[in-house]
Amino acid sequence: MKTIASKVCKNIYEGLPLIEEWHQQGKKIVFTNGCFDLLHIGHVLYLEEARSLGDILVVGVNSDSSVSQLKGPNRPIKDQYNRSHILAALASVDMVIVFDDETPIDLIKAIKPSILVKGGDWKPEQIVGSDFVLSHGGQVRSLRFVEGYSTTALEQKIRRS
Repeated sequence: MKTIASKVCKNIYEGLPLIEEWHQQGKKIVFTNGCFDLLHIGHVLYLEEARSLGDILVVGVNSDSSVSQLKGPNRPIKDQYNRSHILAALASVDMVIVFDDETPIDLIKAIKPSILVKGGDWKPEQIVGSDFVLSHGGQVRSLRFVEGYSTTALEQKIRRS
């Protein structure tokens, strides 16, 4: 049985050997990415749905510096170590890879997923890497969005308390 720590990669180079092995085994790899700052039920349901689409779910997690660039100086609330290890503890997640860039395009090109997914607040054509995945015969999906749950809303509620 894999430990949580063994499912977390500090960069793509740590994950590539296993990803290549999964490709050789003919596994259907699903990829998604995000900040996952305050994990909530919307994230959990989304990741379960993503995993149900294939054999393997790889999650790209924005590094602390890229979260700050995207979300502002007060974010992330939890550091990348916490965020990546909490995600890795979920049964639906097979691998977590921390990435430093503003977008996961380099990660997507290295992984070559069969299916690329994001939450329902993203249209498939807006999803970074969709052109690349589609050009390799893959699928791009926008999954169900669970209304009423967002890290930003949780952050605001905590700050008001």
